Order: sequence, then C-alpha cells, then structure tokens
Amino acid sequence: MKILVLNKHDVTSLLSMRQCIGLMEDALASLARGEVLLPLRPVLRIPDSQNVFALMPAYSKSLKAIGTKFISVYPGNHGTEFDSHQGAVILVDGEHGNVLALMDAASITAIRTAAVSAVATKLLARKGATTLAILGSGVQGHSHVDAMLAAHPFERVIVWSRNAKRAAEMADSYSRTKIVVAKEAESAVREADVVCTVTASREPVLKGEWLKRGAHVNAVGASIPTARELDTQAVKRSSVFVDRRESALNEAGDLLIPMKEGAIGADHIVAEIGELLTGSASGRASDTDITLFKSLGLAIEDLACAHFLHREAIARKQGTWVEF
Repeated sequence: MKILVLNKHDVTSLLSMRQCIGLMEDALASLARGEVLLPLRPVLRIPDSQNVFALMPAYSKSLKAIGTKFISVYPGNHGTEFDSHQGAVILVDGEHGNVLALMDAASITAIRTAAVSAVATKLLARKGATTLAILGSGVQGHSHVDAMLAAHPFERVIVWSRNAKRAAEMADSYSRTKIVVAKEAESAVREADVVCTVTASREPVLKGEWLKRGAHVNAVGASIPTARELDTQAVKRSSVFVDRRESALNEAGDLLIPMKEGAIGADHIVAEIGELLTGSASGRASDTDITLFKSLGLAIEDLACAHFLHREAIARKQGTWVEF
C-alpha cells in the first residue's frame, strides 16, 4: 500500500487562506449539525516545562474520513529555527480504515487556526470596523494578518509584540499593506475594532479596560486550562463565542480562570461558531457589544484540511508517494 506524503511546501502551495476559510465554515457547520465525532484531545504535559504533546482525533460522516493530528507545542521555540507547533496529520479512509496520507501539521495548523479566526470575524465583527490589532509576532501573527485581510477590508493594521525587533520585521514583510508597530499592547488595543491575541503568554496581555465599545476579540494563543491571554474583566465584558463548548469548558484558561474566580459561569458562552453558521444561534446583538471568540483549535479543522489537500494533491500531481 502506498500513502501520500505532503511537506510544508506542498501544504502551503495547495491550500490558500481564502480556500481554508471556506473549508472551516463547512467544517464548523458540520460539527454543529452533529455530523462529527470529536473526543477531547488527550494532552501529555512534559515535566518541568510549559511543553505539551497532544493527540487530536476526529471522524466526519459527511467527508467519510478519519483523521488525527499529533502535535508538540513548545512555546520556548518562539524566535528559534523551530516552530512552536510541530507534528503531523494522518488521513484515514473512513470506509476501509486504510491510511491515505501523512501531512505536515505545523503548516496546516498555521493556516486553519487563522482561517477559523477569520470565520469568527466575518460573523461577529462590526461591519464598519476599520482598525485591526495583532498582539504577537510569531507564525500565528503573520497568518492572522493574512486571514483578517481576507475576511474584512481593514484600513489600518497595528502589531505589538514583546519582541520589538520581530514586530518591526513582521511589519516590514507586508510590502503592500501598511502595518504600524505599537510600543505598548494597550495603545494597540485601545485603537482597534478587532483584536487578535496570538502570543505564547501564560498571563494576560490584554486588559478589559482597554477594549472600546463594539470591539471584537479573537483569543487564540492560550490552549490549556492554566494559561490565558485575557484578564477577567475582558472576558466578563464580552459576549463569548467558542469553537466548541465541551472543549472550552475543559481546556480554555481564558474562560476557566474567570470561572474559578466566580466572575462568570458556563452560561457566559453565548454560542458555538458553527451554530451561527447554521442559523441555530445569533451573534452580535448590537454595534456597542464587545464580542469574544475563544479559539482552541479542533481536530475536525485539521481533518477538513487534510481531506481537501489529499484530493488537491492527487489532482495536481503533487506530493510524494511512499510504500507503507
């Protein structure tokens, strides 16, 4: 039996941001319709470090496919030759159980995570939003600029990072888009209609008092119960939307920590993004509401990308076939 292997170059050349945004809309809507089996991901925490290793399995009835991503998350890799997220996605035929493909997980994760934020932004941000702030200058900082500009016609982009040099390098890399570098996170957030937090911080980098009325926030960087990028006030002030309730109530430190403090309850979550896509729930109530999308990343998102990439690679004769 042969399987298809797709490396980082294959993934990025076959899957554009705009294509991925559409895939994520379909995947999250399918989840809301009950067409997906999605167990909570088991996480192995590496002793004496912030590092984790996770398995993310999923089954899609509509795609007739099974997939799993195994991925290591090493926050300390920021600024080194290694990505903070590394691993592989395995695609399995849902009818016969045979392995179809092995793909680079880092590139898939970079694209699909930002694409999901773009879906949330399309659904929740004010139509008149003009200014975007990105907190973080790593891989997700770059991919979120691409995704946000694909989702909405922002006039200004502000980036902030604890590493000022990397923030400047990130701004310079967008020759056709003017990006302003902020010296402080506060100044970036106070001006922004949409904020994306994509840092490796375990402590809040965004305070609720900084958010202006009508803002929308995509909180992406923290994905374990003990880490958060937003303070309690930011969450309490916001109407909260998630990719999946069960995942958020077990994994999202941005929500779990305020819950432990007694500031909010589980009912503070308004809806899942997929429920907005299927019309079973409503999003922003008014232009003055602050909306928050808490992203954790779901295995169905990786599976949807892998299924698409497998078909595209075969059609375009790309990738490497190996005996397995």
